[in-house]
Amino acid sequence: MYLRSHVRKKDGKKNRYFSIVQARRLSSGKSVQKRCLYRGEINDSQQEHWRKTLAVFDDTTQRFQPMSLFPDDREVPAQALDCVQVKLGEMELCNARAFGDCWLGCELWRQLQLDQFWNQRLVPGREAVP
Repeated sequence: MYLRSHVRKKDGKKNRYFSIVQARRLSSGKSVQKRCLYRGEINDSQQEHWRKTLAVFDDTTQRFQPMSLFPDDREVPAQALDCVQVKLGEMELCNARAFGDCWLGCELWRQLQLDQFWNQRLVPGREAVP
């Protein structure tokens, strides 16, 4: 998986949109790309908010330092003090884990009171599983 940016011109203005894309190779050898998540456009206020919240751990000083991330094909704004330019085409999302299905299962278990239901019907055994 990797982060892909899309540029679209609208009313003479360039808009940049982001999405997370998964690339797979089929048994026929053909490569297929599937958009997994559409992030949308990151406007200036969102970018400013992200700039305030991003902290990078510096190994030399053993402290967190606020940093700003910018794509490598854009100029860094003058007001950005500590910044890093990122090559978006080389970024990958590895070992992504789904959370929504686990949360939904636990929430349904709680709302349907399945723990009480099964405690009445299952014979206690040697195993201790809450």
